[in-house]
Amino acid sequence: MSNPYLSQIERGLRQPSAKILKDIAKALRISAETLYVKAGILDEETEDADLVVAILRDPHLTERQKQVLVDIYASFRAGGQAPAGEPTGGG
Repeated sequence: MSNPYLSQIERGLRQPSAKILKDIAKALRISAETLYVKAGILDEETEDADLVVAILRDPHLTERQKQVLVDIYASFRAGGQAPAGEPTGGG
C-alpha cells in the first residue's frame, strides 16, 4: 500500500476495503475487529459486531462482497428506522 493511498484513507478521502483494513490491523498488531470499530465499520454493540465479523470471516465471499454487505448493513443501521409495517427485530 502506498503512502499517498494511506494518507487518503486517513483524511477520509477513500474508504478502504475490508482487506486493506485487515492488512493495516496486522501492521499495527491489533485485531482487525478493533480497527473496524475505530474505522466506524463496526459498532461497539456486540450484536452488530458479531454480524459484521461473521461477514468478514466468511471464506465463501470475496473481499469486495464482504465490503458491500458491511456497507449495506451500515447504511440500513444508519437509517435507524425499519420501513412502516416491517418488524424492527426488537422481539
